[in-house]
Amino acid sequence: MTQRDVMEFDVVIVGGGPAGLSTAIHLANLVERHNAEVQKSGVGEALAPQICLIEKAAELGAHSISGAVLDPKALDQLVPGWRTAEPKAPVEAEVHDDYVLWLGEKGGFKLPVTPPPLKNHGNFVISLNKMVKWLGGIAEQKGIQVFPGFPGAVLQRDGNKVTGVQLGDSGVDKHGQQKGNFQAGGILAGKLTVLAEGSRGSMSKQLIADLGLQGKNPQVFGIGVKEVWEVPAGQCPPGLVVHTMGYPLDSKTFGGGWIYGMGQTEGGKNLVSIGLVVGLDYRDPTMDAHRQLQRMKLNPKVAAFLKGGKMLHYGAKSLPEGGLYSMPKTFGDGFVLVGDSAGLMNSMRLKGIHLAMRSGMLAAEAAFECLKKGDFSAAATAVYDQKMKADWLHDELWQCRNFHQGFHKGRLWGLLNAGFAQFFGGKGAFWSDELKSEAGHSYMQQLGAYFGGKGKPAQDKLPQDGTLTFDKLTSVYASGTMHEEDQPCHLVVTQPDLCATRCVEEFGNPCQHFCPAAVYEMEAKPGTKHGVDLKINASNCVHCKTCDIMDPYQVINWVTPEGGGGPNYTNL
Repeated sequence: MTQRDVMEFDVVIVGGGPAGLSTAIHLANLVERHNAEVQKSGVGEALAPQICLIEKAAELGAHSISGAVLDPKALDQLVPGWRTAEPKAPVEAEVHDDYVLWLGEKGGFKLPVTPPPLKNHGNFVISLNKMVKWLGGIAEQKGIQVFPGFPGAVLQRDGNKVTGVQLGDSGVDKHGQQKGNFQAGGILAGKLTVLAEGSRGSMSKQLIADLGLQGKNPQVFGIGVKEVWEVPAGQCPPGLVVHTMGYPLDSKTFGGGWIYGMGQTEGGKNLVSIGLVVGLDYRDPTMDAHRQLQRMKLNPKVAAFLKGGKMLHYGAKSLPEGGLYSMPKTFGDGFVLVGDSAGLMNSMRLKGIHLAMRSGMLAAEAAFECLKKGDFSAAATAVYDQKMKADWLHDELWQCRNFHQGFHKGRLWGLLNAGFAQFFGGKGAFWSDELKSEAGHSYMQQLGAYFGGKGKPAQDKLPQDGTLTFDKLTSVYASGTMHEEDQPCHLVVTQPDLCATRCVEEFGNPCQHFCPAAVYEMEAKPGTKHGVDLKINASNCVHCKTCDIMDPYQVINWVTPEGGGGPNYTNL
């Protein structure tokens, strides 16, 4: 049996994104204020909790990707002086202009009125990568023990009680044998574990399933695919926010795009963030979000923003879009869930960073109460849920609670639903609390049903010229993704025989389409029933979790690879 070192902590935070770092920073602040008051008054006992934060990326921010327009509401509460702080908070530009483009295949037009949820004056275009690094510096200054490059592999549990996290092993070859540099992952024993793994976290999803924590509706996700471009000065000025509707998605597929003007380079050129979100509850088994983004860029209205520029970075991320009734129970014996792991996103505004940060702060307040009492039971951590329900965070989520579900009958019904809700302040029959949904993968139709029994039509060939549009492998290269090649595959297909048999016939192997990084490939294998077999290029994986979410048979299990592997996002 493998011997594992055990390190004792009071609070273990899993994930170094906005939610996890906000938890760490706010908890350190609360402890500092408490101890100052104890010293001043002589009443009570000082606290000296051991707090650690682990992150699977090689450095903080390397796996952090977002649109990203930041509502500063939570940051104002977490770091009140951030606008004048040193080192300076890494905001790219304050939003000065915003509008919505309705796109068709050959062009489009600006909507005369910007829907209220998409108005962004007072918000900031940011690089989430830079923001996370900045928050990480604050956390370390406050004495938080930050361990990048250490993925959490298995939750330590005693029945329903979470007792800590086992780190992933390193130095294991692709056959599961220990190499010369083998190092067993240690155990971080914690009185409270804060799960801030992000969307579809590997340990969070297992805990939710094991303890039956899922809410009224299954979680429904989207995938965001994104590029950062360098373009001539003035072409897309910093602080411009454009959202798109319509093309390239059909009327039955949820989603939309964005174009954000970021900061300037040293050479005086502008950076532009461009991307597309596609709801992972689509019907088309050949849907390919990466391909749809390339199609969107061919639209003249969009191409105009990129003319004369070059693509610098690419990335992809899943987004929890199910809303309030898709949130799991967020607390229990020895644990709380925050941020994307808790399903906190406003899909109506296409924003989640501020909600992730605020949830981290509320989790910190709950952790602080637990530390003072020495009680980390479910009854004690329930204060986190109480705080969320009494906070502006819950008010915002209630306003958009069925936004995504409203689109299950198509774009027109969804827009009417959203408009009705806005007009009546989130109330009314169209915004009923009884709107139900199923898990996103269940909406995918089989080939025969979707294409009317005519077979899958040939797709039009995109002009992947390497200037405006790109193939997946070129995009993956731009993500900076790297993994140790000789390690166990972190994309575990539990029933591989399905891939070359039923899935070929029924869905046409949708994994080769829905993966935005060309991980899944059907290669020729003579002598098999359909002459193909599944090849997994795990080293391409950008950690978006789309395969885990959208596989129609739910036989792909995404687990954490060796620490430090994955994308290396910059300016994303």
